[in-house]
Amino acid sequence: MKRIALVLMTLFFASATMAAAASGGNYSVRAGDTLQIEVLEDSSLNRSVLVLPDGRFSFPYAGTIRASGLTVGQIQRAVSSGIASEFREPPTVFVSVVGIPQRLGQGEATTRTIDVYLVGEVNTPGPKEVKPGTTILQFLAQSGGFTKFAATKRLQLRRRDPQTGTERVYRINYRALSNGAALQNDIVLGDGDVLIVPERRLFE
Repeated sequence: MKRIALVLMTLFFASATMAAAASGGNYSVRAGDTLQIEVLEDSSLNRSVLVLPDGRFSFPYAGTIRASGLTVGQIQRAVSSGIASEFREPPTVFVSVVGIPQRLGQGEATTRTIDVYLVGEVNTPGPKEVKPGTTILQFLAQSGGFTKFAATKRLQLRRRDPQTGTERVYRINYRALSNGAALQNDIVLGDGDVLIVPERRLFE
């Protein structure tokens, strides 16, 4: 038990050190990294975003932005350019790397989990480790909640078949469920699933 605790503490501090170094240098952002984005002129846009396996992330007004292979400076410019039409003057954007995935080494004793990616208009985006058999409603109950921009009627669960590469999309109306609508089959999450909470449209 003490050995596992020591390993976890070592990984935590290593991750924090790597993230700090990444934010200040020429580190190239990779899929799985978590970015903190702040807009000086509009703090309501400030959020953490997860870089998806395809190397991209979504941001209000800017849509989908490529991040993989870019430095934080390049991402700052991309976000600023993407949201510029919403401001009179070019907005001031700050980007930092706040999370770099870490995994325990082979041979370490761990409880088996699966990785699920939570992205979009949520308070705590990023990769999440959950127990096999966790359903989507159970996952949402412990995910930290939605932002005020969330389109809870249009949640998407994206699942890719590792053998064929075919992606299947499940659409979920969480607002209706939270208001008492019946759910015929609660979806059981699988390893690598991506749950997307899109941005709410005007008047939605």
